[in-house]
Amino acid sequence: MDISRHEQRVLHLLAQGGHILVEKDERGHIVDNSCVTRDGWYWNGCSQELFRKLKRRRLIASTGGGPYRITQLGLKRVRSQANNR
Repeated sequence: MDISRHEQRVLHLLAQGGHILVEKDERGHIVDNSCVTRDGWYWNGCSQELFRKLKRRRLIASTGGGPYRITQLGLKRVRSQANNR
């Protein structure tokens, strides 16, 4: 499975302990998302389209209504980077 550079950046951020917060409308549909690093900084590199793509591929998931985090499959797919070794 090929993963784009933008997907790699988001997965790498999530693998280091970040998460994605979502905002839902009254019908329960996701209308906005915010990517948060492990240090609490907001990162605007995760668009709605990219979020949907990661969710559809089951690389991220939410448990118990909490924020979206990386899954085991996502950890297998992400490539290591110099600052993560």
